[in-house]
Amino acid sequence: MFKRSTPGQIRLGRHNLAGDGQADLVHHGGVDKAVCAYPSEHWLYWRGILPPHRLTGGAFGENFTLEGLTEADVCIGDVFSAGTAVVQISQPRQPCWKLARRWQIKDLAVQMERTGFTGWYFRVIQEGTVEPGAPLQLMERPCPEWTVATANRIMHHERNNLAAAEHLSLCPLLSASWQQTLRQRCHNQAGPDPQHRRFGTTHSSSSSF
Repeated sequence: MFKRSTPGQIRLGRHNLAGDGQADLVHHGGVDKAVCAYPSEHWLYWRGILPPHRLTGGAFGENFTLEGLTEADVCIGDVFSAGTAVVQISQPRQPCWKLARRWQIKDLAVQMERTGFTGWYFRVIQEGTVEPGAPLQLMERPCPEWTVATANRIMHHERNNLAAAEHLSLCPLLSASWQQTLRQRCHNQAGPDPQHRRFGTTHSSSSSF
C-alpha cells in the first residue's frame, strides 16, 4: 500500500511488477488485478480532504499513476501498450479498509465509491518492461459501452437495476469476480459483504484506526 516512485525500467509480469506484491492474495492480486492504476486528475478533489503534500505518485497504493485518463475515458476490455508490455482493463478498483487505514480516514473507501474516483485494474496480456513517463497507447476498444465509470455506477449506485447488472455481467472481458458478484445480485444471492471490504473485520460505528 505504501508505494514510492521507481526510476528506470521495471519488469511487468503476469501477476505484478517486479519487486511489488500483494500481501492478501485472497482478496487482492491475481491475473485480473495485476496492475492498479489511478488518475492524478483526482488529486484536485482529494486536496480538500487529504494532506496535499502527500498527494504524489502511488498515494492511493496504485502501481501506475496516470495523467490524461479517468474512469469516464476508459472502458472494460481496453487494450493498451505500456512500454514493451500490453495490458487490458479488467474492472474498476474496489477500495478497501487498508487504504483508509493508510490515510487514517475510516470512510475513505466509501468516499471513493461515492465519487467514482476509484481507479481500475489491468490484467497483463503481454509481459514486458515499463518506465515512468512512458505513454499508454490505446490499441483496442472492444466494449465501448462499458466505461469504468458506468461499471462503477452499476455496482455501487444502481444496486436495484438488475437488468443493468445482468447486462454488465455478460461482458466477457470483465473480471471473473465482478461477473460472479453481479450474477449473485441478479439471482438474489448474498454476495461479498461490502462493509467488510470498506471497514475491515470490525466495522461498527465506534471502531477506529
